[in-house]
Amino acid sequence: MARTPKPTQLPSKRWRGRWLDATGKRRSATFATHNDAEAALARERVQARAIATGLAPAPPPRKTFLDLRDAWLTLRATAKRSKDDDESMLRRHLVPTFGNLALTEITFARIEQFKAERQHLAPQTVRHHLDLLGAMLRFAVDLNWLNAIPKIVKPKIRLCSRNYNYFRSASEVRRFLGAARDKSEMHYTLYALALHTGMRKGELAGLTWDRVDFDRRLICVDHSYDGPTKADDLRHVPIDDVLLDILRKWRLKSQDELVFPNRAGNILDEHAEIFVEGFHKTLDAAQFQRPKGSRRAHFLRFHDLRHTFASHFMMRGGNLFDLQKILGHKSTALTLRYAHLSPDHFSRLHGNFADFAAPEREAEVIDLADRREHRVKSAGSRN
Repeated sequence: MARTPKPTQLPSKRWRGRWLDATGKRRSATFATHNDAEAALARERVQARAIATGLAPAPPPRKTFLDLRDAWLTLRATAKRSKDDDESMLRRHLVPTFGNLALTEITFARIEQFKAERQHLAPQTVRHHLDLLGAMLRFAVDLNWLNAIPKIVKPKIRLCSRNYNYFRSASEVRRFLGAARDKSEMHYTLYALALHTGMRKGELAGLTWDRVDFDRRLICVDHSYDGPTKADDLRHVPIDDVLLDILRKWRLKSQDELVFPNRAGNILDEHAEIFVEGFHKTLDAAQFQRPKGSRRAHFLRFHDLRHTFASHFMMRGGNLFDLQKILGHKSTALTLRYAHLSPDHFSRLHGNFADFAAPEREAEVIDLADRREHRVKSAGSRN
């Protein structure tokens, strides 16, 4: 191993140290004192010797986050159903912050700064960004581009947050569906299906008639925008009496494999008119007010039809375990957000434990004056 030159003093009175790293590349740094320089050079010699003898891992090649992005999109994202989401998060959030940095420069402090700059976003949104960043950095470790990933602290979220909107009453639902029927039969049927089952946009878009079992009155939910869901995501949703009649009428008019195709007969995408503009126009027609100062959106989004189903399911005597299965929640923690709904519906439980009550006993009234007189007489007789 080449001999490491001794530190040299600069005109600025600082000390420069020079050495060869484990790859043979020349390195240098300046230090406040001669002792600091000597100590640093000694550490570098020990590190280089450990790497040369296999006692320590070799330093990874210098790769930037842009290099990692390209590798990720080529080798990993293509196998994911969320490739488009990955590309969007990379383009809009991760690359502008980390793009030209070497992977070793993506530190805990830089990630915390990234979080601080996104306080205006929902915590769940920031978690999605950090989930992708963490997965990519772990992939970099697999590629031997990085020895270890920095600590990533994700913002906390309340899984059972009650911060959501829904149609509060059956009359509001009827008003909305009445406006939808005036708009078109497809709008009416799709919105009714969402309100009676809690199905998501992608699940409605990917639904085909062969997944609707009129005899057993079940819908098999196993498709979304981009094809089949994972095997463990399959679930069955019941068809209630009202929905059964609505779907049968729509089936007579539908000649497509898809239950709700677009005009070209293909699958709807998440930005389809029926999910966005058509939904808000239906709310307008039903005379639901928009927020003050906004001409673009209502308090309700399409996803709130799912919240409406879940809320009224509970208010009508449903239980959390059935609701979890119908909605497809992997954890009851998400379903618990609906547990608090309509406390007056618990009134039916008020008499459930009547037989637990202790038997009634008539109270004995005691005349204290008589008791005192009785005690005095008893004491006299003993004397």
